[in-house]
Amino acid sequence: MDSKFFAANRQALYARLEEDAIAIVFSGNAPRKSADEYYYYFADRNFMYLTGVDQCDATLMGFGRDSGNNGDNNSKNDTKLNETLFIPPADPMWERWNGERIKADTAGDVSGIKSIQYPQDFDRQFNQALGSGKYATLYLPLFKYTAKEPDGPEYTLAKYVKDRYPHIVIKDLMPHIKALRLIKKPCEIDAMRKAESITKEGIIAMMRAAKPGISELELRAEFFYAIMKHGAATPAAPPIISAGANNFCIHYHDHKGIAYDGDFILNDVGVPYNNIVTDVSRGWPVNGRFSDRQRLLYQCAYETSNHMFGIIKPGMPMKDVDGIIRQVNFEHMKAMGLCKSWEDIGTYMWHGGAHHVGFDVHDMVAITPDTPLAAGMVFCVDIGIYVEDWGIGFRLEDNCLVTEAGCENLSKDIPRSIDEIEAVMM
Repeated sequence: MDSKFFAANRQALYARLEEDAIAIVFSGNAPRKSADEYYYYFADRNFMYLTGVDQCDATLMGFGRDSGNNGDNNSKNDTKLNETLFIPPADPMWERWNGERIKADTAGDVSGIKSIQYPQDFDRQFNQALGSGKYATLYLPLFKYTAKEPDGPEYTLAKYVKDRYPHIVIKDLMPHIKALRLIKKPCEIDAMRKAESITKEGIIAMMRAAKPGISELELRAEFFYAIMKHGAATPAAPPIISAGANNFCIHYHDHKGIAYDGDFILNDVGVPYNNIVTDVSRGWPVNGRFSDRQRLLYQCAYETSNHMFGIIKPGMPMKDVDGIIRQVNFEHMKAMGLCKSWEDIGTYMWHGGAHHVGFDVHDMVAITPDTPLAAGMVFCVDIGIYVEDWGIGFRLEDNCLVTEAGCENLSKDIPRSIDEIEAVMM
């Protein structure tokens, strides 16, 4: 992705804001793990969507529909982007220990932002703007997954502004960013296709290594080795790789189990490429041959998935993806005798079948159950079946791109039919 992508994202964001608005987005930093050890830094995904600059302790300050005096002229209608990117300055001693910080010219080339300054300049410029009388609204991405999370810099800044500038209205930037992230651009789709190809290598490596007695940790190692060999430094999220009874923990991360003869392997994995991620699930018998019951359940999921990829198209309400998955799966499970009534389906289907993917595995997008599907959306078609009495649990999850005429399974080349899986495992 080049600077035009990030500049277009910012331009679209600023165009949604009032003329008297300021928007602030932070890149974040790595939290402390223990003693003097820190977790690896992972840039805020909204910051990456808007700048492409992978640098901790950086800040984007942009303004609403304003002609500005420090932006570039590449936006439509000759409207300038009034914005500044603040990055940490060079620090030879810090960089000796921790690695090179991004330089101003590189940050400008990556992001398309012409005004690159440093943190010591932020306080002065920010306070000047709020004290000028020109701006009445401050937008911050105010998101917490749980109320127990500590305040990030957005909340600290919001408290500061509320105390010092009570006339400034503070608003949440997230609804605007979510709206922009909903429809993927061609370069994002291209990146996802590449990520799918790397994901394929990781899943096939696990399939080929699988044999009775292998540990979940060994399968995890096979996945990591394969994706790193093909250019992915990390997975998209902590991989879910389990066997046997561990498959009944939906988000399982212990990797302490052993796959015994007759067990089914479940994996739910993904890979990033150019910040775009995949989320793919496959299941297979550790001995390489589907038993009658494994075949029956897997074929149920496979046929349900194929049905969905045959009907998904623009205009369909988002809620129908989950709803139809559940209905079609129910009909299959009723035919095999597992379900006697509709109420029984919850015994075997424990979660929904669709979430969007993009810069996040569970992408932050503006979506409601009634939102009609549109070309450029990418979400998972996820068929999860869990039959504890049979000791079989798995997911068949693919990444669906909505097109003008229908949809495309972006992960279709990753072995997904019984015949394809058994052929890989021979």
